[in-house]
Formats: sequence, structure tokens, C-alpha cells
Amino acid sequence: MVESMQLRHLSPAPGEPLVTEWEGVEVSGLLEWAGVPAPSGAGPVVVAIDGRSGGGKSTLAGRLVAAHRGAVLVGVDDIAWNAPMFGWAGLVRDGLLTPLAAGHDVRYRPPAWDEHGRAGAIEVAAHVPLVVLEGVGAACADLADLIDGVLWVQSDVAEAERRGLARDIAQGVNGDEAASIAFWHAWMADELAFQSAQRTWERADAIVAGTRVGDAPTGPLYAARRSPRVR
Repeated sequence: MVESMQLRHLSPAPGEPLVTEWEGVEVSGLLEWAGVPAPSGAGPVVVAIDGRSGGGKSTLAGRLVAAHRGAVLVGVDDIAWNAPMFGWAGLVRDGLLTPLAAGHDVRYRPPAWDEHGRAGAIEVAAHVPLVVLEGVGAACADLADLIDGVLWVQSDVAEAERRGLARDIAQGVNGDEAASIAFWHAWMADELAFQSAQRTWERADAIVAGTRVGDAPTGPLYAARRSPRVR
């Protein structure tokens, strides 16, 4: 554990609590620190990592999975691929979370995968100890009854946009630079409305900083438990 730090260098999106005291936490102990139930052998613990685009969700998810032997990462983007924007919760519920809760192995091909000829499948064995579901909307209210823990990744708005655009332009997934910028702003208009309605940070077991907190040293995560000190 690292001592708490009173730094106010994150500028979160409207509506999010402004965390004024962050605590350094090693990634291997984050879930216990946040009060997320430990695996009991009765099926995987499901942890949802939610937050803004470009905010550091994928990085946190990768670190969390690497720190827990046998953990499996499932990206919402894969299940929601070519599905209606923010209209995919039923796919996650029926194709992934409900079978796991019933003790069944999952080998799921979302409908759009067949329609568009995408190969492969989303595969999760029923006996794994931890499933990390990562993506914008991963902890939406429609899935709350099937999720054991929620981590909200708070990010500095300007830094998240810079990182997100750099990633999208480099990958070319939304066209050239001009097209990527236009897509980003159109997407964010819908994302902000969705997250403002969901207010997932209020259901989170912990808020984790996804962009650097002031001059805090790199290495540990910086987080605040549910009901962080805000202003």
C-alpha cells in the first residue's frame, strides 16, 4: 500500500465526482482493497471495468488479468462489434454472463460475427476464477445483477481525448485523421449522454485513475474507494 495523496490534477467529465484524495494500491491487491468478493469456487467472480473512451480501461484490465492467475479478459467491443450503439447489453447478458452464472462454459459468437463473416468465438471456461469485462458501458445497470465488482476508470478529459485520437488515427479504424476526429466527437456526444444517464461511478466499488495524477510516481495504481472524498 502506498500513502494517500492529495492531488487535484484530474479534470473528469461533467457529473463525475472530483476525487481529492487518491490512495496508491498495488494491482494485485486492488480487488480485495475495493471489497470485491474473492473467488469461492462456485463460478467466476465477474469484475466490470467501465469509464470513458481513451481513459485507460484496457490498460487497467490487462494489468488486472496479468496479476490474477487464470483470469480471463472479455472486451465489450468484441461482443458489441457491429451491434447498435449501446444496444448490446442483452448480448453480454445472454451470451456471456447468464451461462457463466449457471456454471456453463461459454463459446459465444455474437450475431454480427456470422452476418459479417468474423472468425472465432468468445470462449470462457466455467471454472476460471475471474472474468474481467472491459469497455464503455461494461458495468451498465442492465447487467448489474450479474456483476460482482465494478471499477470506474476516471480520466482527465483532455488527456483521454489526446490518447484516444492518437490510437484511432494510428490504427486507421475510422478513416484518415480528419475522419477519425469527426468520428471521435460524434461518438463522444453519444457516450457522454449514455454515461450521464448511467452514472456508473455511483455503483463502483472503486474509482481508479486512468491518467496520471499530478506528479505521483508511476507503478502503483491510484484509486479511491466507493464514496470518495469529493468536492
